[in-house]
Amino acid sequence: MAVRVLSGVQPSAKLHLGNYFGALKQHIDLQNEPETVPFYFIADFHAMTTLQDAEAMRRNTLDVAVDYLAFGLDPKKTVYFRQSDVPEVTELAWMLGCVTGMGLLERAHSYKDKIAKGISPSVGLFYYPVLMAADILIYKPNYVPVGQDQVQHIEMTQDMAQYFNNVYRREVFVRPEPRLSRTPKVPGTDGEKMSKSYGNTIELGLTGKELKKVVMSIKTDSTPVEAPKNPETCNVFALYALFATEAEQAALAERYRKGGMGYGEAKKLLLEKIEPYFAPYRAKRAELVKNLDYVREVLRDGAERARAVAAQTLKEAKEAAGLI
Repeated sequence: MAVRVLSGVQPSAKLHLGNYFGALKQHIDLQNEPETVPFYFIADFHAMTTLQDAEAMRRNTLDVAVDYLAFGLDPKKTVYFRQSDVPEVTELAWMLGCVTGMGLLERAHSYKDKIAKGISPSVGLFYYPVLMAADILIYKPNYVPVGQDQVQHIEMTQDMAQYFNNVYRREVFVRPEPRLSRTPKVPGTDGEKMSKSYGNTIELGLTGKELKKVVMSIKTDSTPVEAPKNPETCNVFALYALFATEAEQAALAERYRKGGMGYGEAKKLLLEKIEPYFAPYRAKRAELVKNLDYVREVLRDGAERARAVAAQTLKEAKEAAGLI
């Protein structure tokens, strides 16, 4: 029996190392697992909570699509589409909102974290978990690949599915389970989680002087060059470990603990890893940019296939609720 997985990425800005190691890489790997049917979407409705520039939204959405294809997404093995091309999702979000208590949404970590960062809370930001639940439940996936920080959203989705099924006494929705990424939290240049919202990212497309400027700006402590350093608490080392072999990690960790090496040297080693790692992606991306009609066709085809599934689930939910 085929296993269905679902995940999405926001086009609120250019993709970065956190997106790649936290989600994109896992998404590409999953498409090659036997008996697995991945549904991946560009979450443009979600991006509206932070991005309110129409031209930037159009540009970023196409950029994300190009990025996924450049990294090897196969449209024949996946259902790849734009969230807003499936209007059934927003209908379902309203229906789920009508059986969900405000207390559940008020406990959302992501909402509280953004408020703590000084981000102005819109109704959309507060309602975000309901739309996310609709995104998931409408395709009836078995698993949702997420990082540890997103597990709460999956648990909230499970709660909303149960609320709806219990209220209308019909098993409309499948209980989705989180599938955790093996990649730890990817730190940003300031040490916080790498996030477009926090402005601390290292974008995938950066090269040369632009990339060097960002890498050399990574926050470190004030330990002197000659003193021993702790690799386990260093943002530079954490990023280096994403690219390096176990032997390379062990060697650099030893140099940290011995002392005599400054953080500037560690940053240069990181820089030497990033540039060649993404060179094949940049070459493929350059080809795709010349054929954007193909990219748009991939999204249109994916949306048609996604809507076929979404429409059936919405029909079941409407019948359960007495709307049909």
